[in-house]
Amino acid sequence: MKNFSELLEGYARFRSGAYAQQHARWEQLRSGQSPRVMIIACSDSRVDPAQIFDVDPGEIFVVRNVAALVPPFETTPGQHGVSAALEFAVQFLKVSEIVVMGHGMCGGCQAALSQSLHGQELGAGGFVANWVSMLDEVRGPIAGTLGTQGRDAERAMELAAVKVSLGNLRTFPYIASKEADTSLTLRGAYFAISDGLLHLLDETSGDFRPA
Repeated sequence: MKNFSELLEGYARFRSGAYAQQHARWEQLRSGQSPRVMIIACSDSRVDPAQIFDVDPGEIFVVRNVAALVPPFETTPGQHGVSAALEFAVQFLKVSEIVVMGHGMCGGCQAALSQSLHGQELGAGGFVANWVSMLDEVRGPIAGTLGTQGRDAERAMELAAVKVSLGNLRTFPYIASKEADTSLTLRGAYFAISDGLLHLLDETSGDFRPA
């Protein structure tokens, strides 16, 4: 477990090590970025996309939130963080691929499955409950078949969440049109913390298979 003082020590190592070694790369990035892939991942501290995919700075555009969820396209007033990031990545950075990456032992998916935070006040679990409620529709069949506890049910929810987010991505008109003309590809992935294996979704079969 690291506190902020230890993080600053890490920053010092970064400045004298990786930053110095990749100085030319950082000089290129000073004028802008041009990642080809956007990754939507969970905020969980154990699943850092840059580490999992072993990429250099500037190579992936990353959005992280609880359970790696994408809400459906909405025109209602509000501050839509994921939607803004999608708009920027697709319309301005012109990424050619979007990857939704779920993961094992996801607390957000566990909360969606158990509904343990439903009814809590904002600031005491209510924000999380409202956010993961977008999984309510897929929760029913999983809970009915596998229950609301245990790894089989949790894993089923974690995999289903990836599919929900992919479906919600396709409600964005500009994403749907770019996927239709093949200038944009959507992918589903799942990282298993227990064994470090990455699984990719075959949307034809609906199965996740090791990469």
